[in-house]
Parts: sequence; C-alpha cells; structure tokens
Amino acid sequence: MKCERCGGKLDAGEEIKYMGQVLCEDCYMDVLSPTRVCDPWAVYSAKSEDRSGTTLTDVQEKVLEILKETGGLEPDGLAKRLGLKTTDVQRELAALRHMEKVRAAMKGGKKVFCLW
Repeated sequence: MKCERCGGKLDAGEEIKYMGQVLCEDCYMDVLSPTRVCDPWAVYSAKSEDRSGTTLTDVQEKVLEILKETGGLEPDGLAKRLGLKTTDVQRELAALRHMEKVRAAMKGGKKVFCLW
C-alpha cells in the first residue's frame, strides 16, 4: 500500500485514513498541522523568547548559514541542500519568519527566502 500524498510505501497497519485518503503518519501530521506563515501571536511569542536567550535549533542555524552564503533560495532548493523534505523546511522557515530572522522576497519571478 502507498501513501496517497507522498507516495511512500506503507506496511500493513501503518496506514491512516483521513478524509477519503490513505496517508502515512508524516503526511497525516502535515494535514492536521499545516504551516502557518502569518500569525501575529506567534511573531510576538517568538520575539519574546528570542530576547530571553532561547537558542535556534541546529537546522535553523544551518538554514541561516545557507541563506547567508547564497543570498536567498527557494524552499525546494533549501530542502535539497539540507537533505530534508520541503514541508519540513517550510516549518523551519515559518518559525524563522516569526522570529524575524528570514523573510520572503521575489527574485526573477520566484519566491525566495533570504535573511531579514
């Protein structure tokens, strides 16, 4: 059996049925908890935590390093460089946007992420 969202192979008993689709656990979690980019309360919370000495995760630090080196990348390109799924990178980017560490910009007609 395959996940209808990502196409990943599922062993018997691992499938989750959601709204007429058969999903793997990762895709099910993505559907239940979509990335929210525009969230004023999250921005306030992230900025408050940042001032209190909260550190970035290893992945977030790597994202900032890559964006500093490249000057900006699309989420797919960033995911490829990090060896992660695009959905995972989008979650990290959302958190970094809330902290006002990265922002989106249009370059060559494409949405890229760059340092704030």
